[in-house]
Amino acid sequence: MNLSSSPLLRRLTRLRDALVPEALGLGWMPLFLLGYLVFLFMPVLVPSGSDWGSNLQWRLWPTLASIAAFLPMYFLAYRGSAMTRVLCTLGIAALGCGLMAYNAFSNTYIIYAAAFVALLPGALWVRLAVLAALLGAYHGLSMWLGFPVFVSVLTAIISVAVFTGNYFQSETVRKRAELKLSHEEVRRLAALAERERIGRDLHDLLGHTLSLVALKSDLAGRLIDRDPQAARNEINEVSRVARDALAQVRRAVTGIRAAGLAAELASARLLLESDGVTLRYDAQEVALPADLETVLALSLREAVTNIQRHARATLAEVALSSTPGHVALRIRDNGVGSAAVPGNGLGGMRERVESRGGRLRIDSTLRQGTCVEIMLPLPSGSDVVTAPEKAPVGAT
Repeated sequence: MNLSSSPLLRRLTRLRDALVPEALGLGWMPLFLLGYLVFLFMPVLVPSGSDWGSNLQWRLWPTLASIAAFLPMYFLAYRGSAMTRVLCTLGIAALGCGLMAYNAFSNTYIIYAAAFVALLPGALWVRLAVLAALLGAYHGLSMWLGFPVFVSVLTAIISVAVFTGNYFQSETVRKRAELKLSHEEVRRLAALAERERIGRDLHDLLGHTLSLVALKSDLAGRLIDRDPQAARNEINEVSRVARDALAQVRRAVTGIRAAGLAAELASARLLLESDGVTLRYDAQEVALPADLETVLALSLREAVTNIQRHARATLAEVALSSTPGHVALRIRDNGVGSAAVPGNGLGGMRERVESRGGRLRIDSTLRQGTCVEIMLPLPSGSDVVTAPEKAPVGAT
């Protein structure tokens, strides 16, 4: 059974995305963290005759009411603006303090509040000051209510740990977003540079061709009465020049959509390194027709995207090589692999490769990584471009 196509899972995923923005990259974690609310019901496990149990004064209805108030603030803290997050954090902290008279495990809310303090706007020292004020208020109130000191100490330790984890996670998400922007910028600049190059080529081509057409047309006009045969020859020459120019323009315009291997490798490095995956690149010098380079570049993009999304790898290797009449691109990772490789765009990759007379081979073994190998025939007599000979800057 394919769980990814399960209607129940799709509904749950839509519900999750409605509660927690997908752009945060947190997945199911915010929903799993709600499991810690079970600690609010721990007082029922404390013997009523113990000193601590006698001071709990736990009441079921205040606890249930606090959960009803907590849940909207919890999800608003993820979805709302920076000010909304501040207000929700203060509200959750107030719940933790207000429930103390009824439930000694109300420090669960204090820990939730500490987690959101790490996500507040402002400098790190500001967030640390807010955390210190929160824990100080909780400690003072717990002492006034006669709670054991170790409760405050344990709450502080857990809160600091949660704060630290959330802070570093938020920094990782922020840096990953910056790298994603850089990744997209590399592609945009590469496409812009290619368009500028083609624009210059078209300018030179059309300038020369149209000048020649104008010159020969004028000459044919002057010869048409004196020497009709010579005029016809000039007109035929104009027709030949125009057809040649049209063919060259078509080749140049086709190149506008050609994705370069060098640009894709630079983008791949940014994308993979943002996930802590090292990219190694090795290549022979191979002369590639523009259409084949596009097929290889798009295949590389798809394979790298699959590594980033699914492989959980630490190393990826890209190799470009050639044999007489063929070029081969191999993308390998050391990720989890799978006995059954999912689609993930590989169907489109296979269609592109086979439409050029090539073949695609995928080897994926559980816990041994995946290897994607593309083999394409090299036609003779084509206009060629040179594939990148070295790794992009920053690759190893």
